[in-house]
Amino acid sequence: MTYHQFVNEVERKVKGCVAENVMVRTHVAIKNNSCERRGIMMAEKGINISPTIYLEEYYKEFLNGEPLEQIAKSILACYEQIRFRQSWETAFIQSFDDIKRFIVYKVINKDRNEELLKHVPFREVVDLAIVCYVLLRLNNGHTATLLIRDEHLKLWNVTKEEVFKEAEKNVTKLLPAKLSCMKDVLASMIGLEEESEEDFMYVMSNEENSFGAVCIFYDGVLEMVYQTIRENFYIIPSSVHEVIILAESMAPKKKEIEETIRDINETQVEDEEVLSDHVYYYNAQTKTLCM
Repeated sequence: MTYHQFVNEVERKVKGCVAENVMVRTHVAIKNNSCERRGIMMAEKGINISPTIYLEEYYKEFLNGEPLEQIAKSILACYEQIRFRQSWETAFIQSFDDIKRFIVYKVINKDRNEELLKHVPFREVVDLAIVCYVLLRLNNGHTATLLIRDEHLKLWNVTKEEVFKEAEKNVTKLLPAKLSCMKDVLASMIGLEEESEEDFMYVMSNEENSFGAVCIFYDGVLEMVYQTIRENFYIIPSSVHEVIILAESMAPKKKEIEETIRDINETQVEDEEVLSDHVYYYNAQTKTLCM
């Protein structure tokens, strides 16, 4: 069974299990790096916001022998956890004064998102693009996001600069940066303790570990990293969610680093989460970031 056939079968089975006031349909979304994701959307009558459950992981379970009936039950259980009990207040989105305190930003690859960026305000830095979005924390413990497009600037009658100004104020409060020593990260993941006189490799993300690679562009963060490492350093874009900081004195040649990045991006990182195939270098003396 192909993935598209699987999606259709799951849609049919889920439709047979939901209440009459819930409409189930296939939904296709273009995500980061122009990746297409296919899932099922469940729209409840009288509620103007509907969750989409993407099915790639469920398809892997199916290929490993999980029955379709059990997969449908798992999807319905997931829906019960994330479904919205009330409508989104549309007037809230229409007011910049109301929404501005929830605006933050993330970083994506510029070339891989060329089509998207035709309709989205962004700032270009090295080979990346910083884009703004609205981050809302919902009553059910989940979050909802809204990518800010050119149409929103027209709706709010604001400029790109005004939106980025609000995002810069908010990111450090809503998504504060977090710098962790690599050996501490390994220890927390697999119980591995590394003995070394000095720490030369760190992981940087935000407190949510979601789209945290952008933290390197927070005001003062690169200087803070320099004060920690006490030398110039390389930044390895491991994904859109985090970067690896590597002290220059302990780094292999730049060509070798980029070969490793490309190999890992091709074999271990989901296409949607790839940030870049390039390594970045921070020079603390000139306070510049370059490829």
